[in-house]
Amino acid sequence: MNPTSLASLDPIDESPLYSLVRRETHDADEQAMCLRDWDQVYEQLSPGQFEGRFMEICFRGIQLFREVTNQSVHEEGLMRAGDRVLGVPVAMHGEGYFCGHPISSGAILTMGGGDTLAFRAPAHFDIVAVSLPATELARYAMDIEHRDIEQELCNRPVIHTTKEYVNDFRGFLLTALESVSRTPAMLKYAAMQKGLELALLSSVVKAIGCAEGVVRSATSPKTRHAIVARAQEYMREHVEEPLTVEDLCRVLKVSRRTLQYSFQEILQLNPVSYLRAMRLNGVRRSLKSVGPERQSVQDIAARWGFWHLSHFANDYRCMFGELPSETLRNSAHPIRLV
Repeated sequence: MNPTSLASLDPIDESPLYSLVRRETHDADEQAMCLRDWDQVYEQLSPGQFEGRFMEICFRGIQLFREVTNQSVHEEGLMRAGDRVLGVPVAMHGEGYFCGHPISSGAILTMGGGDTLAFRAPAHFDIVAVSLPATELARYAMDIEHRDIEQELCNRPVIHTTKEYVNDFRGFLLTALESVSRTPAMLKYAAMQKGLELALLSSVVKAIGCAEGVVRSATSPKTRHAIVARAQEYMREHVEEPLTVEDLCRVLKVSRRTLQYSFQEILQLNPVSYLRAMRLNGVRRSLKSVGPERQSVQDIAARWGFWHLSHFANDYRCMFGELPSETLRNSAHPIRLV
């Protein structure tokens, strides 16, 4: 099957190009060539006809991909320079060896730019992974969690963390890949790309777990109140923008955890829920004021950074008692008072 790709540039949001690629292969060499900008060689180890599948979504320098192979393969080479990749097995028959370490389905695999790939994948291997610019991941981890993520990952090609973290990471990557592959045109919006990028960065930092020995400083009730007040002020000033928790952390110069505790204590609501409510209200205003061009619900949701449409629709209905499509439909036939 020939690869299919989609690309678009939104002139309003000035968002970069994006692409979606799907491939089916019948040779280990074909499979090795699927990942763009990677220099790798695959050698088939087990006998039989090779069958492989590959899907990749690229945007903002990020590669989100899934690779399936039916034969045991030895992989060598180099990943993209300047990136950090993390992957988690979806399914595998038997153990594999990654950079000198045995792996199972409960492990997270990682490499940094310049690291040499040395991987013996077992038969019937299915993996989902994300490759991100290392500088962006490091900046995110330091700004939002006050963590030196590269130091934490140094000499740790295989991360053994809790089963919950591994399952959450695997589930999130699969959900993101499936959701975007269904409606890739959503990636033409800068807010959509930013929202998904931040969600991926957050999922990576959470999956790695908290570094041992890191001390979290406590904040006083007065400080927490001031943090929430400053956050609310910033939100009101930027109410028309698809804000994120990460935006607030950077502006207020506090960690996600400090922001979380402050909101929970003062408002009995976490900042994610508070921001989601603001963004849902922003979508509702947009749906009610659409012009003759009649934008779709999908387009409006994407402009506000909602990348998972089914979750968005459920959240919208819970908040307003109707589906976003109903709001849009009613905006075309407003009630007239006589």
